[in-house]
Amino acid sequence: MHPFTRVRGFAVQLDGHLGGGTVYRGGEVLSGQVVLDVAKRVKVRALAVCARGLATAHWLEGKSVGMNTIYSDYTAFQTYLRRKTHLIPDNGDVTVLQAGRHEFPFTFQLPESLATSFEGKHGSVRYWVKAKLHRPWASVKKAKKDFTIIEPIDINTPALLAPQAGAKEKLARAWYCNRGLVSVSAKIDRKGYTPGEVIPIFAEIDNCSTRTVVPKAAIIQTQTFVARGTKKQKKSVVASMVGDAIAAGKREVWHGRALKIPPVGPSILQCHIIHVEYALKVCIEIPGTSKLFLELPLVIGTIPLHPFGSRTSSVSSQYSVSLDWVRMGIPEEPEAPPEYSSVVSSEGPLETLSPPSQDCAPPGVLEGPFFAYIQEFRFRPPPLYSEVDPNPQSDAAIRPRCMTC
Repeated sequence: MHPFTRVRGFAVQLDGHLGGGTVYRGGEVLSGQVVLDVAKRVKVRALAVCARGLATAHWLEGKSVGMNTIYSDYTAFQTYLRRKTHLIPDNGDVTVLQAGRHEFPFTFQLPESLATSFEGKHGSVRYWVKAKLHRPWASVKKAKKDFTIIEPIDINTPALLAPQAGAKEKLARAWYCNRGLVSVSAKIDRKGYTPGEVIPIFAEIDNCSTRTVVPKAAIIQTQTFVARGTKKQKKSVVASMVGDAIAAGKREVWHGRALKIPPVGPSILQCHIIHVEYALKVCIEIPGTSKLFLELPLVIGTIPLHPFGSRTSSVSSQYSVSLDWVRMGIPEEPEAPPEYSSVVSSEGPLETLSPPSQDCAPPGVLEGPFFAYIQEFRFRPPPLYSEVDPNPQSDAAIRPRCMTC
C-alpha cells in the first residue's frame, strides 16, 4: 500500500472559545489538538505544530519609461506571534502508531500585545496554527487552522468620552465672482463608539450664498499601509445620510440627526504597517464650487459604553437618582385621614396600626419597609376625645393678669 493511503485524516482542532468560536485576545491561552487518523500501522519521524501571527502590507506601483512600464514592489512584514512545539520529537528515532485515531494536545501562551485580525486591499493581519507530519520516505503532510484575534478597545476612557467639535467655512465662487459665505459647525458627544450604536450629530449650517446647498454626513474608513517609507491609502464610506436642501440666505440646524454605525471592524492604531481609522465627515455641496468638508475623528471600539455613561459618574449624581425614585413613590396629594368613628370604637383605642393592604394602597406607592412606614404615618388616627385635661395647670402657676397692661 502507498504511504499516503495509510493516513486517512490529518487536521488541527482548536478548543472552543468565546461562544464556541475561535476568537482570542492577547494574553490568553491558545489550546487544541492535532488529530491523526491512520488506516494501518504507520511510522512517524516527527510531528511539530507552530502558531503564527503576521501583518503584511504589499502593493505595486507602475511608472512608464518610454514604451515600457517599470513596477516598484512595496512589501513590509510585522511578526506578532511565532511559537513552535514538537508533539513527537525529531531525535532520530521512529515512532510507530497503530491503526486508529490519535490526538496530540498542544498549548500556546499568546503575547499580551497583538493586532486585531484584518483583511484589506493592500494588506492583512492573520493568525494561524500549522501542523507538519514527517514520515520516512514520504513527503511532509501539513494541516492548517486559522483563528481570529480581537484586541479590546474600551471606549469608557476620558480620551474617547471627550466631545468632538469643529467648524469650517468656505467662500462660494463662480466665474471669479463671490457668491457668499457658507459655514458649518458640528459636534458629537464623544469620540469612541461601537458597531450598532447611533451617532447623534449636532450641526448648524449657515448658507449666506446665493445658491442652494445640500448638507451630507458620512462615516469614512481609512486604511493606511506603510512599506519602505511610503504610504498607500484606501478610503471607503461605511454609512451616510443626506439632509434637506438649504435655500440661499437660510440656516439649517441638526438637533441630533442620527447616523447608525454598521457592523465594521474596530480601529487598528498600534500596528506599524497597517492602520485602520474612522472619521465622521460633514459635507456641504455647493453648486459651482468645491465642496466644504468638516471631519471629526472617531474610534470604533469593542467594549460598549458603560450604562451610566462613564466610569467617572459621581456619587452625588447617583444619589440624586435614588431620591427621585423616593419622590415618585410618595403621592403628591396625601389622602385625608379616615373618619373618627370608623377608626375608634367604644371598646377602647387601637393599640397597634398595621400598614394598609396592597389592595387599598394608593396608586403609585411603592412597596417596601420604608414606604410602609410612610403609609402608616399618613393614616394614624386622631387621639381619643376627652373633656378632662390630662395635664392640668396648678393654681399657683396661674399669674393674675394686669388689667392696665
